[in-house]
Amino acid sequence: MVLGLGLGLILTFLGLGTYQAATWPDVARLASQNPQTTAFIERYAARAAGAGKAAVPRWHWVGYDQISPNLKRAVLVAEDISFFSHGGFELSEIKTAARDALSGGRTRGASTITQQLAKNLWLSPSRNPLRKFKEALLAYQLERNLTKKRILEVYLNVVEFGPGVYGAEAAARHYFGKAAANLSNEESAMLAAGLPRPARWNPASESRWYRQYATKIEERMDRAEFLWKRI
Repeated sequence: MVLGLGLGLILTFLGLGTYQAATWPDVARLASQNPQTTAFIERYAARAAGAGKAAVPRWHWVGYDQISPNLKRAVLVAEDISFFSHGGFELSEIKTAARDALSGGRTRGASTITQQLAKNLWLSPSRNPLRKFKEALLAYQLERNLTKKRILEVYLNVVEFGPGVYGAEAAARHYFGKAAANLSNEESAMLAAGLPRPARWNPASESRWYRQYATKIEERMDRAEFLWKRI
């Protein structure tokens, strides 16, 4: 009986491993090919369909040079100031997040832009340990196969800036009636401020806390002059 149980577990793990290998994304292809969709866009469409709505996600891909340097800088100071110097993981943030969790303090994110990109493209918002493990492996592959600018380009084109609004171009046109290339400092800060919770925090929001956070991001942008040389 014990032998049979052990064999069953082995076969189960082998089956899971085979499935994961067969469905694992071709990360290297992303270096030269743009994604046709993302896990988060598909999730949004499925939830809308489940609610009986024919909601079509707003999404329009643009190249790196068609995205305002202001938005790049705003997102970097808000989400991942060390983006150009780490290898996909920010150890100090991970340690702080773990310490806060263990002490019962404020829960905080520890994901870099690379990790966020892996999650948006292929995974889910779940905090399941297996999902986090997959995210780490995919982030590692992204850093090994793509340049930093390509990672940032893809991220800015797929990240959610509001309900059903994905990518810099769609967000700029939806909220400000202009191309992503023409976003101002203030507009860029407002978009970046919504990234932690885009369903509630976006330029259409009246939240006082969101507005205050956007102002703080704009102040950080003014101090982060070194980023101009990297973006």
